[in-house]
Parts: sequence; structure tokens; C-alpha cells
Amino acid sequence: MRITVVSRIFLPEPAAASFRLDALVRSLGVAGAKVTVLTTTPPPHLRGDGASTGRVRRWPVLRDKTGYVRGYLQYLSFDVPAFFRVLMSRRPDLVVVEPPPTTGAVVRLACALRRVPYVYYAADVWSDAAASTGAPGVIVGIVRRVEAWALRGATAVIAVTQGVADRVRDLAGHERIAFVPNGIDTAIFDLDPAALSPSPLAVYVGTTSEWQGADVFIRAFARVVESVPEAGLVFVGQGSAWEALRALARQLGLAEAVRFVPTVPPEDAAAWLQRSWVALVSMRPGVGYDFAYPTKVNAALATGTPVIYAGPGPAAEVISGSDLGWVVDHDEVAVADALRAAMSIPPRPDRARLIRHWATANVAMSASAARAAAVVSRLADRHPVAAPGEEGGAR
Repeated sequence: MRITVVSRIFLPEPAAASFRLDALVRSLGVAGAKVTVLTTTPPPHLRGDGASTGRVRRWPVLRDKTGYVRGYLQYLSFDVPAFFRVLMSRRPDLVVVEPPPTTGAVVRLACALRRVPYVYYAADVWSDAAASTGAPGVIVGIVRRVEAWALRGATAVIAVTQGVADRVRDLAGHERIAFVPNGIDTAIFDLDPAALSPSPLAVYVGTTSEWQGADVFIRAFARVVESVPEAGLVFVGQGSAWEALRALARQLGLAEAVRFVPTVPPEDAAAWLQRSWVALVSMRPGVGYDFAYPTKVNAALATGTPVIYAGPGPAAEVISGSDLGWVVDHDEVAVADALRAAMSIPPRPDRARLIRHWATANVAMSASAARAAAVVSRLADRHPVAAPGEEGGAR
């Protein structure tokens, strides 16, 4: 069984997609599949390939000023070569494609020419995300049409939340949808009580986008430092709202108290969570993204760190239902109250162990990857390669 994975992001870049796809590749490898990953050359400060059971073939692309592949020109710098890479490489039994929708569209074209089925791994709905950021209606309409076309051509869709599955069904009329929740690598994101910061520390790890509304934590923190002056707030990652968050911290006189750490390898991200007294995750309500489940929740819980979750969605239900932290409205006063509660006393080791135990039992990456691999394997078995000896010379 030969599988090709096409994604603009892959390890060592730390992101939910990277972890999810790397685990899928490993799980497929355990099942005996030969997997090739067509992805990008990582930023210079990141090293390593991941996917020890697969072959990773990289291609240089344009990146934005934060080093991320985000933006229409950046996507095209990956998508156009990806079309020819899929078209000219050795013919697989099946292709797995990760958003954005433009990548899904070029994969649909290439796979149609080669009569190869593909699976669309829907981590979210990009047209909804575009609408939530206030993009012009014309742009949202184009993204929606491209996304629906890419989804409809897929033999099956893997959705990471039930909300995404429902939106895919509404958008594309697709019925072959497998719901496979995101997991987290519990070997990297592990419990380390000795790493805990001696002073109160709140950490936000991951992407900062407009629809997440992470600014609520800076506004809330400005209220908290008045009574807890030794407290610290750290953002680790990148995103479209990154510079706006830094400007807000300066505006509120928090330039020294709020630290911004650019994208780091997964092990370093885990270390920041292990140091923190509480992890921060947010979702701005009412922007059409209430169905999302941020993977950064799982990363925090795997390290035994309680979460302050500000906003709606399935993550709120999980956290409140299993006593894994605080769930509050996306409001600076409510978040400030939760921060004071989290920073009033150091986290207890026994609670950290309980949180870690919940994570290993419920959101371990290995279990999620095995479910996704089973979907891919079943489909690939139904569509064996017609010409085993067919070769191609493209990267």
C-alpha cells in the first residue's frame, strides 16, 4: 500500500496539523504502508524531519514575516509545485491532503488526471474562518466555492470535530465523513512537576488568529498584575494576530510583564507548559467558529496543566465536565477572575497527575492516528495501484 500525504506544514514546524499528520504517517507505517510526505522546507531555525517511518520530500516556499506559510502568494508557492509533484511522482494507492482549500483543489485536479482517490483531512472549515476575520464577501465566496469543490471530489473526509463534520456536510453535501478527534503526543507533552515556575505564570502556546481573540488574556492580565505583581504571561507561537498582541501589551504598559516567544520546536513548547501554573486558550464567540476544538487544550492537559478556556464550543464542555480548569466567557473581567484563582496557590501535584491521566486516557495521539489510519487503509485497499511499476522522477 502506497500513500502520499500533501501538506504545506509538517514537522519540525510545531502545529496541530504537523503532529496529526506525523502520527498518521507513523501509524500507517506500522500497518506496513509506504508513505511519502510532500511538504515544505522548514524555517532555518527548525531542524529534523519527523515521520521516521515515512519519506519526507520537501520543497522551498514563500513564507510571511513570521516564517509561516500563510497568505495567498505563500499558498500558491506550495500549491503550484504540489500539483506537478503529485502528477509526476510514483503513483500511490491514495492521497491524503491537508487544507488550505487551494491545496485540496490542486490535489483534486492531479488525482483526477491519474485516477487516484484522495482523502481530505478537514481540520477546520477555511471559508468560515475567512468570514470570521472580516474578509471581503467576494473573497469569502471564492474560498467557499474552492473549498466545497475540493471536498466534493474526495473519496472520504476526515473531520476533527463533529462541528466540522456537520459544516462539511452542509457545505459540500458530502456523506462519507469520518469523525476522528485530534490527539496530542503524550510522549513529548508530558508531566514534569520539577519544571514548575516558582512564581505565577500563565502561558498561551500555539497560533494566535483573529477568531481566537487571545487579546482578552492581555487585557485581563493588566487587571491581575495590580494585585499579583510577580505574575508573568507568555505567548509562544505565531499567527496573524501576533503583532497586534505585542502592540496591545505595549499600549497597556505590559511590555516587561508579557513575553512573546516565536515558534519553537514541540519539546520547547511542552517545556513552557510544564513551567506554567495555568494554560490559556480562547475562542471568540459569534464569528462562525463556535464548533472548533483547539488542539492547544490537549497539549496543556497532557502536561498536567489546568486550562483557562475563554469562549464557547466543545472544549468548554470537556474542561468543565471533567474539572480540568476554568471555563469563562470571552470577557476580560471573567478571565481576570479566573487568572487570580489560578495564580492564588501553586498547582497541586496530585491534581496535575489527575489531569495528565485524563489526557492519556482520552486524547492520546496514538489512538487518534490509528483511527485515521484505519480510514485511509480501508480506502486504499479498495483502490489498488493499477500499474505497480509506474515511476516518476519529480520531487
